[in-house]
Amino acid sequence: MKNDNILQIKSYAFAIRIIRAYQYLAGEKKEYVLSKQLLRSGTSIGANVEEAIGGQTDKDFNAKLNIVYKEARETHYWIRLLKDTDYFDTTRAASLLNDCEEILKITGSIIKTLKNRNS
Repeated sequence: MKNDNILQIKSYAFAIRIIRAYQYLAGEKKEYVLSKQLLRSGTSIGANVEEAIGGQTDKDFNAKLNIVYKEARETHYWIRLLKDTDYFDTTRAASLLNDCEEILKITGSIIKTLKNRNS
């Protein structure tokens, strides 16, 4: 993976959106438990992308990408839960879910490509 790739760009932008969503949830909705879970998993995606880019071996790179995928799945869960409990309106949730799903598709595609290459 090279610098300024699409996954790196999208995961960073998504982390910013997650931080702003956390600020909204904590500030306006006074929700602190679920919002903290969202913050942790949502920002972890980009952090693990960065770690994958700096991976010292192919095995390390693959391991970090799998963590990216798992953290994105978890984040997807928290967004849906916050929507279904009326902390997020449908529009905000749909936008966040769309971005999260895009990260999942990109990451899944990279993982699949790497798996096929190593088979």
